Amino acid sequence: MKKEKIIETSLNIPVTPEFVERRIHLIRGQKVMLDSDLAELYQVETKNLNKAVKRNIARFPGDFMFRLTKKEIQNLRFQIGTSSWGGGRYLPYVFTELGVAMLSSVLKGDRAVQMNIFIMRAFVKLRELLATHADLARKMEELEKEQKKQGDHLLAVSSVLKRLMDEGAKQKDAIGFLA
Repeated sequence: MKKEKIIETSLNIPVTPEFVERRIHLIRGQKVMLDSDLAELYQVETKNLNKAVKRNIARFPGDFMFRLTKKEIQNLRFQIGTSSWGGGRYLPYVFTELGVAMLSSVLKGDRAVQMNIFIMRAFVKLRELLATHADLARKMEELEKEQKKQGDHLLAVSSVLKRLMDEGAKQKDAIGFLA
């Protein structure tokens, strides 16, 4: 298997698929990435990324990108365990997998191409993991059903044995002579 090239972020942090995966969040039932995280990965300022998107807004319908609500930001803070957002004045945008793919046509340069490949691979890996988890959940459900069925059988056998033991205790032979 070909070894992935590691790319550095603007903070000189190595970018691996796992690094990208940690920046994918589940919001409104969709896997998304924050505009600020994408800007860091693409090594552009968040405002410049958003300007490029706004100049090409027709390429980003609601299923590609949407703005978070204040409540969603609070939930996200709780989810990722940070106490402050960094003081942004605007509600952040988030990009779905389709939106991230569209960013490659809006942002230019080798860095944009490399990061887009990394991000798309991370989305695919997460999709595969979710499919695996769904398969495991289905198998666990089947095992639970089988275990319940076997438990019901054991209860029935136990009930029959108890009844037979009770009947045996009641049928003691009388002591003495019959007249």
